[in-house]
Amino acid sequence: MQSMDNIKKLGKLDQAANDAWKHFQTFNNAVMGEGAISVKNKELIALAVALTTQCNYCLELHRQGAEKAGASQEEIAETVMIAGALRAGAALTHGTQLLSD
Repeated sequence: MQSMDNIKKLGKLDQAANDAWKHFQTFNNAVMGEGAISVKNKELIALAVALTTQCNYCLELHRQGAEKAGASQEEIAETVMIAGALRAGAALTHGTQLLSD
């Protein structure tokens, strides 16, 4: 895994791209806040997406967020399995393109 210390460098984006960074933060806070979908479920969704994109930073940050929002180890484990099933399913369905008619 890349060093989580790299997250500390996000402040450089604030310095170098202030407006864009602030807009991203506003957007992210609005998306990840309480709404029709609970914060816990949003964090679990984010974990599933991070598993499929394989972003180590997102995995760690959203694991922390999920646990803070009350997600159990069983819920996190099921999220892992959902992401695994989707990746496997994508390989299977894309594999049909390789088969002769």
